Amino acid sequence: MAKPEYYYGVHSVESLLELEPERVLTLFTLKGRDDQRLQRILQLAEPFGISVQKASRDSLEKLAGQPFHQGVVAAVRALPVLNEKDLDQILESTNHPLLLALDHITDPHNLGACIRTAAAMGVEAVIVPRDRAATLTPTARKVAAGGAEKVKFIQVTNLARTLGHIKDNFNVRVVGTMLDEKALPIQQFDFTGTAVCVVMGAEDTGLRPITQSQCDQTVFIPMSGNLQSLNVSVATGMALYEACRQRQSN
Repeated sequence: MAKPEYYYGVHSVESLLELEPERVLTLFTLKGRDDQRLQRILQLAEPFGISVQKASRDSLEKLAGQPFHQGVVAAVRALPVLNEKDLDQILESTNHPLLLALDHITDPHNLGACIRTAAAMGVEAVIVPRDRAATLTPTARKVAAGGAEKVKFIQVTNLARTLGHIKDNFNVRVVGTMLDEKALPIQQFDFTGTAVCVVMGAEDTGLRPITQSQCDQTVFIPMSGNLQSLNVSVATGMALYEACRQRQSN
């Protein structure tokens, strides 16, 4: 049996119990905590006979790997990592999905924030490279605040090759966010009518040239004053909001 994963934080554990309670092996809760949010978590766990153990703050910190666990940690049965084949299945079974690709985002806090926004904006899957990129650590899951259980997380061997594959085989339009001579203001790009993959790069390096080569169109977020860039999670939220706004109003 594979080693369990550990989810921590109220939002993350609550969302897991609502969506995939069968994966939860044990709940660890802080000794002496008995507030309304914890009672909600315990109520969700009770019908499934999930073991609940009281633990000290230090014990929870060791399980979570850091001190910001909000008094609740869940030991969870790990799921298989989703890959290129799973992405193909999503595209075969979903009508005109909205996808998000992250080009070597290495900070788990940024990854979690991007996933949280993706879930809120109806993104079907978040695609990341397998190497030199953040993955779904407990920290990323906590920051995602339940979003990681609502959107598919796909790890691929080669992001540029995957983008080319979904363009050629599933007619996905790939739009990269960067400021170059061909870039359109994001509100001028038509996100409606087909499957679309929004590609975001790291704030410091942007999209790699090999990733840029797979973009059908580049877009930028118009900004006032001398500000030239935004944190990737903020920029992702703005880009996905525009995509979602257009697709819902169409």
